[in-house]
Amino acid sequence: MIIRINHIRSALFCSKGARQFFERHGLDWGDFLKHGIESEKLLATGDAMAKQVVDLAEWAEKRKP
Repeated sequence: MIIRINHIRSALFCSKGARQFFERHGLDWGDFLKHGIESEKLLATGDAMAKQVVDLAEWAEKRKP
């Protein structure tokens, strides 16, 4: 699943903190803003907040009509 900035915002995380997260984990923030990122890449960081964003995105996707 592709995770986008709206998923991060829905999890109530700020862009500044998310950008710092991407830098810490060697992920490309600019590319993420343009194209999103595979959920597997976020989960591979082992970060609990990344898992929270992915879980929220998957939950929202399942609720779509």
